[in-house]
Amino acid sequence: MRLSSRYFKFEVEGWKFKDECDDLGYRSVLLDISKQSSLQKIQNQALAGIYIHIPFCKQACSYCDFHFSTNQSMRKKLVNAICIEMKLRKAETNEPIASIYFGGGSPSILSDDEMQQIFDALHANFDLSQVQEITLETNPDDHSLQQLQFWKSLGVNRLSIGIQSFIDRDLILMNRAHSAQHAELCVQQAREAGFESLTIDLIYGVPNQSFEEWQSNVHKAIALNTDHVSAYCLTVEEKTALHHQVKKGIITDKSDEEIEQEYLFLHHAFAKAGLAHYEISNYAREGKTAFHNSSYWSGKIYLGFGPSAHSFDGKNTRRWNIAHNIKYAQAIASDKRYFETETLNANDKLNEQLMTSLRTAVGFKHFALDAETQKLVLDQLNAMPQHLKDCVWKNDTHFGIHPENWLLADAIIREVMV
Repeated sequence: MRLSSRYFKFEVEGWKFKDECDDLGYRSVLLDISKQSSLQKIQNQALAGIYIHIPFCKQACSYCDFHFSTNQSMRKKLVNAICIEMKLRKAETNEPIASIYFGGGSPSILSDDEMQQIFDALHANFDLSQVQEITLETNPDDHSLQQLQFWKSLGVNRLSIGIQSFIDRDLILMNRAHSAQHAELCVQQAREAGFESLTIDLIYGVPNQSFEEWQSNVHKAIALNTDHVSAYCLTVEEKTALHHQVKKGIITDKSDEEIEQEYLFLHHAFAKAGLAHYEISNYAREGKTAFHNSSYWSGKIYLGFGPSAHSFDGKNTRRWNIAHNIKYAQAIASDKRYFETETLNANDKLNEQLMTSLRTAVGFKHFALDAETQKLVLDQLNAMPQHLKDCVWKNDTHFGIHPENWLLADAIIREVMV
């Protein structure tokens, strides 16, 4: 699963974050890796991506408001429906597929037969001859050597492991199924199975976790020597178990100042370890940025299969499937409509580009706009309050937000949107 980002909830007027590290040294690492980033490489390619949503979990994490179910009785029907959807939609792109991403939910919960069925459908309906990356989200407790080797035999070449924390108390609070011991062993197990490309998830802003414990989590992640880390701020979403606990006063949500401290430590520590901060929630070693996710930020075509999955035609149409397992499967089986669509106008597309690109180290390519639109955007950029302008860099072709100021991305993006 993926957390919604708390970054877009920071709206503190006049708040300027401290920079406790050598700024020049940090940015030099950032720029070196951005030159090699998947985000830039993919901008010149016309390949499509595929996202497959597997809406099942062993148990419900306390913070999660994504579409999932702990009732697995629908698994076979859902896998069948996903494979039928691929066949129904194979004509939507004749481009080769560049990347495939299995998300959820917990896709690593599927049986070998179910995974094989999905891969058979992928090969039957799409051109996979140019696939560069196939990512599978996994839980640390699913990492048996036999299971890892099977995933690899299918063509999976990248694992996204939901570690979240190396502290048992945190994992219990989040209602995760794995232990701290699983968290430390899973990366080693994946490497022993032959996986060279790994990313792990960490969560900061965890209630009752001390700053020293957060530092320990970061240091353990660095010691694992993975080439990619996704770090998300824990967001208390309504209608979740975590929200209930906070509302009842059982636990206390962390302050903005504590979040700031953890965030700054995170990206400075990773920078020193050679993990460049290339997107608001993502860090990577040179040449190891996430290819599939970069296609989202670049506005490329991607097809989403499964309940609640989203798609984009690369032009102006977004589409999303119904977020209901039974209704999705029934609609597929009876050839009824199971999705909604939205057509983006020029301003919608521009605002989406601003929102996604300003979350990246590459930034927004203003020079590609027509003269009138470029002037409008740059005028709004120049008219921002000074404390926000101080957070922005600009050159002849691009402008962006300094990573140490990404916590203020919400406020900055609102100022430049048209």
